[in-house]
Amino acid sequence: MGLMDAWKVVFYTVLAVFKFVVTLVAGDSIFFKEIKGDIVLVTGGGSGIGRLMCLKLAQRGAIIVTWDVNAKGNQETVSMIQKEGGKATAYTVDLTNKEQVYEAADKVRQEVGTVSILINNAGIVSGSSILDTSDSKIIQTFDVNVLAHFWTIKAFLPAMLETRRGHIVTIASIAGQCGANKLVDYCSSKFAAVGLNDSLTVELFRQGHSDYIKTTVVCPYVISTGMFAGVQSSLLPILEPKDVAERVVTGILSDQDMIIIPGWTALTLALKSMLPVKAMLWMSQAFGFNTAMDQFTGRLADTNSKTK
Repeated sequence: MGLMDAWKVVFYTVLAVFKFVVTLVAGDSIFFKEIKGDIVLVTGGGSGIGRLMCLKLAQRGAIIVTWDVNAKGNQETVSMIQKEGGKATAYTVDLTNKEQVYEAADKVRQEVGTVSILINNAGIVSGSSILDTSDSKIIQTFDVNVLAHFWTIKAFLPAMLETRRGHIVTIASIAGQCGANKLVDYCSSKFAAVGLNDSLTVELFRQGHSDYIKTTVVCPYVISTGMFAGVQSSLLPILEPKDVAERVVTGILSDQDMIIIPGWTALTLALKSMLPVKAMLWMSQAFGFNTAMDQFTGRLADTNSKTK
C-alpha cells in the first residue's frame, strides 16, 4: 500500500465518522441529494414497500416508473401517485423473462426517458424446506431475486455511465447475510444479491465511476407484508412496511452504501464471523431465527405476485 492509498483509507474513515456524528446531531436530511425530476424505476412497485417507496419518492418530485407482474396493483400505485399530483407510469413486466425485461427497458427509454435511480425491489419466497421445494420454484426464486437484477442493471447502467449520474439500489435481506430454516433457496438468492451489489461496487470503483454512480444494498429483517404472512418472531419485532420504506428512501437520498434494519442486528452479523458454527446456531435458536418460518403461510395468491 502506497502513502496515497493509506491517506485515502484514513480520510474516508474519518469522513464516515464525521457524517455519522453530524447525522446524529442534525438528522439525515442534511446530506440529502435532490431528486426532483429524476426518473426512478422500482421493480415490484405494485404492492408492499415497493409501492410505499414509489409514493415517498414521488412526493420528493421524482418521476416514477413501476414494474410489476401484477398489473392491477401496479396501476393502483400509479393512480395513488397521480392523485397526489405526482408523475408515474406502470409497466407490466415478468422479471423471470429476460427478453421482456429488455423490451420494457427500451419502452421506458423511449416513452419516459433515462432512468437515474434503479431500485431492484421485487422478490419472492417459497418458505419450504429444500426437499419440499420444487425445482421450478427454486429457479423462479433465483430468476426474480437475483438474475433479474443483472438484466435491469445491464439495461439501465450504460445510460447512467453516459450521463455520469446514477444510483443502483439492491433490496436484499438479513437473509442475505445469514442462513435460515425453510429459506435455503431464498437465503441463497439474497446472498447472491448482496454479492452482486458488493462486486458491482468494486467494479465501478476500479473503472473510475464510483464518484457519480452510487450503489446501496438494503438488508432488512422480516417485513410485515403478505409475502411473509404467518412468520412469528419471538425476540426481534416484525418490521412495519412504512418504517422500512422511510429508512430505505432516507438511505437512497443520503447515498448510504449499506442499510441494515434494524441497525443493531449488524452486531449479530459481526458475531457470526467470530463465533463457532454451533454457538451461532444456538444463539439463532435463542433469538427465534430458526423457528420464525414454522407458521409461514405467505400470500395465498400466485407465487409470482409475492413482491415485497
